[in-house]
Amino acid sequence: MAAINDIQDEIIEEFSAFDDWMDKYQLIIDLGASQPALDGNYKTDDNLIDGCQSRVWLHAGMQDGKVVFTADSDAIITKGLIGLLIRVWSGQTPADIIGSDLYFIDRIGLGEHLSPTRSNGFLSMVKQMRCYAVAFQAKH
Repeated sequence: MAAINDIQDEIIEEFSAFDDWMDKYQLIIDLGASQPALDGNYKTDDNLIDGCQSRVWLHAGMQDGKVVFTADSDAIITKGLIGLLIRVWSGQTPADIIGSDLYFIDRIGLGEHLSPTRSNGFLSMVKQMRCYAVAFQAKH
């Protein structure tokens, strides 16, 4: 598994190929469309992320000492955004997730190009994923 910062650098490189933000949004939409569907058993109110305008379900499990995230959303851009976070953090240890700095968000310009409500939702996704990592670390 690649290191968190290596994955972030890959994402930055992919986004740097586009100057126009409409193309970058298309990349996020394509990522959302390519995300595997979340098992229906996990589409529960317990797995809904608070603070998101659209519905986002996030499931986390542990496999061989690493956190594995799966998610789904009823909004394609939101599904792409959670897909970026899954790409960076899924398959990493709880300690690595907790200690990581998500610098790719600002480097690809997400912070300045998301609407305030979408930005709040994105921060809620980040917070929820970190909370899972903290919980898994406390358990093991």
